[in-house]
Amino acid sequence: MATRALSQKKLLKSLAHRYFSPRSLNTAASASASPSDSSSISINLTEKPESILQNQLAALSANTNTNTNNSSYINLHDAEKLFSSVSTTKLLRATANLHLASMEPIVDLGMWVMNSKLMDKEVFRDIVLAFVKHTFYEHFCAGENALATENTVRSLNSGGAGLRAMLVYAVEYASDNQSCDRNLESFLDTVEIAKSLPPSSVSFIIVKLSAICPMKLLERVSDLLRWQYKDSSFNLPWKLDTLPIFSDISPTYHTLKKPEPLTLEEEHDLQLGHQRLLKICQKCLDANVPLTIDAEHTSVQPAIDYLTYSSAIMYNKYDNIVMYGTIQAYLKDAKERLLLASKAADNIGIPMGFKLVRGAYMSSERKLASSLGFESPIHNYIQETHACYNECASFMIDKIANGPGALVLATHNVESGKIAVAKAHDLGIGRVSQKLEFAQLYGMSEPLSFGLRNAGFQVSKYMPFGPVEIVIPYLLRRAEENRGLLSASSLDRQLMR
Repeated sequence: MATRALSQKKLLKSLAHRYFSPRSLNTAASASASPSDSSSISINLTEKPESILQNQLAALSANTNTNTNNSSYINLHDAEKLFSSVSTTKLLRATANLHLASMEPIVDLGMWVMNSKLMDKEVFRDIVLAFVKHTFYEHFCAGENALATENTVRSLNSGGAGLRAMLVYAVEYASDNQSCDRNLESFLDTVEIAKSLPPSSVSFIIVKLSAICPMKLLERVSDLLRWQYKDSSFNLPWKLDTLPIFSDISPTYHTLKKPEPLTLEEEHDLQLGHQRLLKICQKCLDANVPLTIDAEHTSVQPAIDYLTYSSAIMYNKYDNIVMYGTIQAYLKDAKERLLLASKAADNIGIPMGFKLVRGAYMSSERKLASSLGFESPIHNYIQETHACYNECASFMIDKIANGPGALVLATHNVESGKIAVAKAHDLGIGRVSQKLEFAQLYGMSEPLSFGLRNAGFQVSKYMPFGPVEIVIPYLLRRAEENRGLLSASSLDRQLMR
């Protein structure tokens, strides 16, 4: 363990010298600060991880050595130009839906209703689903079937909008192999939808691994991987070549005692899960559409990263990146894990793509850690999450400008968008590059999406689709995750009005 800790520190130090120069990096302001309060932060990975963010937060007021005006590359204030490709009718409906979604009592009531026994009554359920379908579903989702989804993607990509689609069949979890096989067919059908659309209108296929590999099995595999990280002599005979999954500050409280080895049946089920993923990889390779694996709870993320990275080793060849992983910047170990995985991929000649997000499971992560008597794996303050996101973005933008790899910056944070645009512009990464993509959820942060598009960057919308009753769990999770964002973000609604 001590040897691994020493080698990781040496690796992080070498990466700091290679990728992080003394020039400053603006960090996103806190939720209560204005964009003009952004500060300049210089990154030093020779410090301990715990002290890096403290030093960066102390530098929030420094604002020195800034030679770039972040706002000069992206204009979010010319409403007529931003929404020139959107009809008045659609703007009116979007404004009404966002206004409803921004009212937390409405969100609370909706979540209570959807989770109540009232939904067992057919008449009541039909009324509620009809309301959801013609409001929130139509606003945040692409369609119920292939034809409706294709029409939505075409509309998004043509007519001056110029945005691309990240297609995701919005099923949440599977509990058995039969459900996994059903979901596999839906994901393969999603690739067929992408093939039927104009080239480049679909940027990615998105998959949740818990939909094609049973959740309980992912938890078991994650426990075993954590224990092997604690004890390198712990043998996992089924384990394939992969990239680093943990750093020395990764949470391991999920696995407090030595887990039992996988049974023969569990090993078989794990093989089936991996085979499903490889089938999707091959389908995406044949269709020339990359695949991104969504991040999930920390209880199963080690297994997800393991399957993602082992598949990437098989399919990411030369400059063709088929498989992308996802890093959640709200996790305290996010930056170290990104650096270690990226460096390991370089060492074995595998081009690796990453989608960078802030995170989607804050409430449940904090509750679990607290229930076990451990500190939350999530940053204590929103400023720390902003700083981590921007540092990871800076590292990857530097890296793809000068070498292999690709990056998707999934963010609704305007300041993070401005910072990334300024850095990419300085390094000459723009419309002609296939290495950088910005992304926002469909139905959210439209000014940022259009502003980034107008600035000359590739922009995608994360577009879930599927029958209303299947998509409901996704909508509930997004409502819980984004309630603060929707209530605090008045810019979208103001510009739409």
